[in-house]
Amino acid sequence: MSLNLLYVAIIVLIINIPFGYWRKSVKKFSLQWILAVHVPVPFVIALRFLSGLGFQFITYPALVGAFFLGQLIGAKIYSHRKALLKIPLTSCLIWDLYLTRKDLF
Repeated sequence: MSLNLLYVAIIVLIINIPFGYWRKSVKKFSLQWILAVHVPVPFVIALRFLSGLGFQFITYPALVGAFFLGQLIGAKIYSHRKALLKIPLTSCLIWDLYLTRKDLF
């Protein structure tokens, strides 16, 4: 696996964490759920072109794995924060982190 592929996979994983958080906070198979899964796809395709990876078969397992791992991590963060905090959460990870920043210190 080339270093370029590793960097792109890490970026794909990071991009998908907020989308996984959003996906976990909405009803399964609703429009928002479908958007949370599919909105990051154009970013992944753009990263493929910008990095020069193209669409070689070897890139698929790494990037698909990073995509779903990011979604899973985001969903786990939402579930953990919902169980841990006794305040209502929004669908936005960044906003929730901002609202609960006083709990972090």
